[in-house]
Amino acid sequence: MIQDPKERTAREEELYQILHDVQDAEFDIDVVDMGLIYGVHFDEKKQNVIVDMTFTSMSCPALDFMSDDVVERLLLEKDVKDACINVVWDPPWNQNMLSETGVNVLNDWGVIKWE
Repeated sequence: MIQDPKERTAREEELYQILHDVQDAEFDIDVVDMGLIYGVHFDEKKQNVIVDMTFTSMSCPALDFMSDDVVERLLLEKDVKDACINVVWDPPWNQNMLSETGVNVLNDWGVIKWE
């Protein structure tokens, strides 16, 4: 299930926005604009983050690489002691999960053509 942005704490929203720093392995687009981040959950007491993340396919060769990049980026935050990825396949990723920026980037690459 995709986390409702209204249900994120202020810190969870900040962590979500920080993930714009992590690039997709194939395209010049970040994992947030690609629509791969379904949720960010921060336990302030334990100082850990769990990210609900999906991929464009179950056979994505960059699954481990991108997961590691997300964790590495989150661990740069001084209040994050641990981070992990919860891989989610439901709902399955589709082009409607792209942000407007994501659509524009993939249009520019010729991957999709949306007007």
